[in-house]
Amino acid sequence: MTSEVPLRNSLLFRLLVTSVLISLVSIGATAWLTVRGTTVAIEQERGQVLADDATIQETLEGFAATHSDWQGVERTVLDLSRSTGRTIVLTTRARQIIAASHRPGAERLPLNESAVIDPLHVAPSKARSIDQAEQASRIDPRAVGPYRLPAEERAKLRRLASDEVDCLYDRTGVRAHIVEEASGRPTLHSTRTSGEFIPACRSKDLGTPTPTEAAALAELTGLVRGCAERHHVRLPEPLTIALGFRVDGDDSTASSAVVDDCVEEGRREQLAAYVAPAALLFVISPPRSATAAFDLSPAGTLRVLVTTGLVLAATVAVTAVIATRLVRPLRALTHAARAPSGRHVRIPVTAKDETGYLAAALNDLSERRERTDEQRRVMVSDIAHELRTPLTNIRGWLDAAQDGLAETDAALLTSLQEEAELLQHIVDDLQVLAAADAGTLRLRPEDLDLRDLIKQIVSAHRATAHAGGVEVAVHAPDGLSLRADPVRLRQVLGNLLSNAIRHTPPAGRVTLSARRVAGAVAIEVKDTGSGIREADLPRVFDRFWRAEQSRSRRTGGSGLGLSIVRQLVRAHGGDVSVASRPHVETVFLVRLPS
Repeated sequence: MTSEVPLRNSLLFRLLVTSVLISLVSIGATAWLTVRGTTVAIEQERGQVLADDATIQETLEGFAATHSDWQGVERTVLDLSRSTGRTIVLTTRARQIIAASHRPGAERLPLNESAVIDPLHVAPSKARSIDQAEQASRIDPRAVGPYRLPAEERAKLRRLASDEVDCLYDRTGVRAHIVEEASGRPTLHSTRTSGEFIPACRSKDLGTPTPTEAAALAELTGLVRGCAERHHVRLPEPLTIALGFRVDGDDSTASSAVVDDCVEEGRREQLAAYVAPAALLFVISPPRSATAAFDLSPAGTLRVLVTTGLVLAATVAVTAVIATRLVRPLRALTHAARAPSGRHVRIPVTAKDETGYLAAALNDLSERRERTDEQRRVMVSDIAHELRTPLTNIRGWLDAAQDGLAETDAALLTSLQEEAELLQHIVDDLQVLAAADAGTLRLRPEDLDLRDLIKQIVSAHRATAHAGGVEVAVHAPDGLSLRADPVRLRQVLGNLLSNAIRHTPPAGRVTLSARRVAGAVAIEVKDTGSGIREADLPRVFDRFWRAEQSRSRRTGGSGLGLSIVRQLVRAHGGDVSVASRPHVETVFLVRLPS
């Protein structure tokens, strides 16, 4: 790669191009979003107005369908006016005011009404859940008049409907629910088709008119006969009008449409005394400020172009200055990284911005890399030394046995087994440390009784302590618990305890105690051994380091135990520390979150 970067690949050129593209896209997006937002706002406003109008008309039609006059409608009108923010005026056909939300607004009514409120002449609504017979009718389904059922008949029909729902579910698994019509008659609805309702579950009494309905239907039959006589229409005999206001008979006759019209006319005549008279509805919107529009005149277009050009020029200028200041220190970093010596040259930090922080970070990274390389070389050398000793012993004895210089008796096999176990111990320790360094060390925490765990560890090391003439004491209260990996925690305390026993002379004492402190559990392993010099304390947890360099690997361990202790304690979210007074006492303190 050449030292001079081509213009098309330079950071400065790319920043300039990027800034131009960003400016153009942002300007275009802003304009599009403004236009789109205004359009959506206007559409939403119009939709809200239509929805409010429909709500007002629907509510007032429901009032008219359920009341014989307009008394008490003032409260409904005021509630609708407050919820929609519209002025609502209800008048008779002669424009005499019935109710008005604002009396001053009722004095100047528009020339044409917004709607006619007549529950006997309404347009069918798709939003209502009605059958095909009612879809052809222009009578509001909420106008029931003499068909409104009393409480006793409602309760009886409700029980019959509940029995039919239970029967359907028991026989077919179909779940149906009961919907009560405006008259109080219950009907069954299901998410499945009606064909799945088996005949055995249908209640004859549920489909039969109640006394109230029968009386109303009889009255309607007389009204239909009168209408048929006026129109000279032959009616089927006997004339039976079902609950759905359909005349039982042959629907294919030419007079069926006239008969349906007579039924509709008879229903209107029958319900006239139960609904409010027709009224005119006026819905007046409050005065609104005109919606702001874009000025697309030549002068307005020129202003938009000039503003856009200024924004673009300012963006390019600022980007050029920033990019120039940014590229200069980056070139210095590149030259330092390409130093021919093979070692990273320290980069002078001349600024307190991102590039200055980058230079300082690279300097720190270089120093850490050099320290890591040195530690790696030392660690490889230590590992080779630790593995070489048992391997040399094993190979030496095997060569001696092969040459006939040593007998392959039980003593030789025991010696080889001990060397293999030492080698396996070193490899296992290295494996634990490698997993901790790689972040793959997995813990299986569970709730532990710490006193029981400490007793188990002490019991496992009591023979070693007895052989060395060391007394081991335990001080831990009952009921002291924490959540930790029992295997790893046993390994931590076992390493500390064995280390303390090994460094304590005969007649010495090792104490393992535990207590609860603020937000944690503290575990102490204290011994009265030789101790550690103050200068050596910072290196106690280093790998392959021992206070007594003359101690052999067989008697002094591999030098990895305390390193493993620190890694396992940190994996539990705790910490470990050491304090020592030579030839007096040494205390290892482990703190684990409770």
